[in-house]
Amino acid sequence: MLEGILRDSIAKQSTKQLRRDGYLIANIYGKGLENINAAFKVNDFIRFMKKKTELAFEVSIGGVTKKVVVQEYQRHPVTGDFLHVDMMVAQDNVVATYKVPVTTEGIAIGLKNKGLLAFHRKRVEVKADYKNLPSSFHFNVTDLNTGDNYLVRDLDLPAGVECFLDPRVPIVGIIKSK
Repeated sequence: MLEGILRDSIAKQSTKQLRRDGYLIANIYGKGLENINAAFKVNDFIRFMKKKTELAFEVSIGGVTKKVVVQEYQRHPVTGDFLHVDMMVAQDNVVATYKVPVTTEGIAIGLKNKGLLAFHRKRVEVKADYKNLPSSFHFNVTDLNTGDNYLVRDLDLPAGVECFLDPRVPIVGIIKSK
């Protein structure tokens, strides 16, 4: 479980002070819930995110535990440091938009033919109830040759999960190297 602190003030000066002290500013929200302004130690957040296996995870802020999903994070354009993260509470019986990661396995034939494996979409946006949500979309790329792609229409969507992307949008494929 990721431990955080509750921010008392959302003023610019207090936010800057928290960042100087090594905290990552966070906003936790959900449908019908009051927003929670929180902060996490940056190193703890990075370590936790590398270890997590599920899309949703638990955070503890001020003694309250919530199951959340990362919706978006912002990084510094020069240094690449994390500045801010938005988290949505994963609520049962509430349909929301989630970004599901894409994973691959195998070594593609196109890699031996001087091709490169390209992730056109690292995360695919779907609309679903949290209970029906897949942990990831998994593709076996061993049969892909140069110029071949897996498209949105190739996704195996579970019941109750909808994807509103164009079916012709590529997700992962092999491109020619120059």
